[in-house]
Amino acid sequence: MKVVTFGELMLRLAPEGYYRFVQADTLGATFGGGEANVAVSLANYGVDAAFVTKLPKHEIGQAAVNSLRKYGVDTTKIVRGGDRVGIYFLEKGASQRPSKVIYDRAGSAIAKAELSDFDWDAIFEGVDWFHFTGITPALGDNVAEICEAACKAAKSRGITISCDLNYRAKLWTKEKAGEVMGRLCEYVDVCIANEEDAGDVFGIRATNTDVTTGKVNHEGYKEVAKKLMDRFGFTKVAITLRTSISANDNLWAAMLYDGEDYYFSKSYAMHIVDRVGGGDSFGGGLIYACLNGYDSRSTIEFAVAASCLKHSIEGDYNMVSVDEVKKLAGGDGSGRVQR
Repeated sequence: MKVVTFGELMLRLAPEGYYRFVQADTLGATFGGGEANVAVSLANYGVDAAFVTKLPKHEIGQAAVNSLRKYGVDTTKIVRGGDRVGIYFLEKGASQRPSKVIYDRAGSAIAKAELSDFDWDAIFEGVDWFHFTGITPALGDNVAEICEAACKAAKSRGITISCDLNYRAKLWTKEKAGEVMGRLCEYVDVCIANEEDAGDVFGIRATNTDVTTGKVNHEGYKEVAKKLMDRFGFTKVAITLRTSISANDNLWAAMLYDGEDYYFSKSYAMHIVDRVGGGDSFGGGLIYACLNGYDSRSTIEFAVAASCLKHSIEGDYNMVSVDEVKKLAGGDGSGRVQR
């Protein structure tokens, strides 16, 4: 099985530990990005995963490529060119102080990419699954056009397409997101969203839910998932359900709707080390389970367990194995030392 993901890979600059931006004398440098994070998850599970983007030819661009190659991601389809790698600055939240992200990604290589940069017929040779997120088309009309070309090429080859709605208010308006994602979702088979995405992008909201106060009505998400499936004809809709007690402590669960029934996962009480990439690790787990023929119950349990483990790992990438995920999904969440 081969998976292709497409998006932006960014340089992540973050103060050490819980220092605030205004306190920090040094910033640690790593790399990450929604679709790249999914590719790394899948590569760690033994899947043939390729990541597609555009990065500059200079040393920072090469360092970004190397960060993926280190974990076995196929980088041969990455286009080289442009002037800069997008950057995001991350300040980790603690207790009641939320985490903060500042973007410096305008004019990045992928944001300035052209339709002619990508030969999707060649990229999709022998591919079974294509994944992108709502972050990528938000980078500009040109990138949205590239996403649509990729979806058309994938659909013509019978490739399964998944999309994480991933609405980012700092990148585009709800109106623009609804227009563009409404067009792209016509090609999508498997839709992933969180508590807010469906409402922000398509105006589809769960009743009796307020994520800012931590009130999540699970039953309301059945209606959200069904409305999404009815509108776009998805084969599966997965919705992650995060209850934020504080920046450090969350309850984490998810729901999968397969058109016949609704499956709610067990809920995990997480003490968070790093929550960036948590949704992407869920997507990676979901794709892995689907590719390996898991039933709906096992699929959602694997995806949620994978994501739960990611919250304990520094950086964007999820450094866990299939066995570790299965052990947690099977009920071993004690965290006891393994000798």
